[in-house]
Amino acid sequence: MTVMESAPLPTFVHIREVGPRDGLQNEPVILSTAQKVKLIDMLSATGLQAIEVGAFVRPQQVPQMADTEAVFAGIKRHPGITYSAIAPNVIGARRALAAGADVVQVFLSASESHNRSNVNMSIEQSLTQVAEMAALVHGAGKPFDAVVSVAFGCPFEGDVPVERVLDICQRLLDVGAEQLTLGDTTGMAHPLLVQEVVRAFRARFPRQPLRLHLHSARGAGLANLLAGLQMGVDLFDSSIGGIGGCPFAPGAPGNLCTEDVVHLLHEMGIKTGLNLPALMNTARELERMLGHEVPGQTIKAGICKHLRDRETSPP
Repeated sequence: MTVMESAPLPTFVHIREVGPRDGLQNEPVILSTAQKVKLIDMLSATGLQAIEVGAFVRPQQVPQMADTEAVFAGIKRHPGITYSAIAPNVIGARRALAAGADVVQVFLSASESHNRSNVNMSIEQSLTQVAEMAALVHGAGKPFDAVVSVAFGCPFEGDVPVERVLDICQRLLDVGAEQLTLGDTTGMAHPLLVQEVVRAFRARFPRQPLRLHLHSARGAGLANLLAGLQMGVDLFDSSIGGIGGCPFAPGAPGNLCTEDVVHLLHEMGIKTGLNLPALMNTARELERMLGHEVPGQTIKAGICKHLRDRETSPP
């Protein structure tokens, strides 16, 4: 395929905010529990419908997530918002359920090398764990979502066969995954590849919702977002300020920035239900917490005047 395909763009895009987890996990500064609670409470007031609160992983491996139970206990939950948590194994899933996560997100990689680097298991071992986690989570009356990392390329192995990604997705659906997310964990995707993978996914799973977790490590994040939109994808992950990345893979900084994504979508006439000025205020507060600038661009350039007038006008 050499030309970008185009379909009617979605009229509404649903964003899951991953900054409190995927964002903070790659920061050298470890925020206090109170700071994390404040950040999530500010995010909860922006119109978001889904927030990834934290991860239940070994604190020795990801010290930034060591207090996730306390964060869950401290946040002010808003009706209509799903507060989720990442868990790599059964122990993590039990902790997530005990903490009150609305959704448990399981994750594994589409390459053996990255899976061993990330969770110290083979893909097959991870899939066995997922089946046990699914039984546990469903037994508690909660849904689970599944995230497939390095679905667009692995920093250790290079290209990842699309069929392998789809076979893993099939295994995840077989044990009851409610939603699937394909992750461009190290920013190796490009627009044509995004379209190729989404097209193959749609052909094999025509009725299955698909979420994309894109990174901007090499500057292609928003271009890949557009490619997904052109394929009809309306579920995306993004991180406030654009912070984050995978600490277990080289060259993996740079999540899609929430306020940059929302600014672009609103400019295109695509609704998100999000309050862009409130997101900007949250990103500025995050900068104060971290003590450094965040990678996002809109916070530096500001909201375009014509859009700012619309964003701040009464409904």
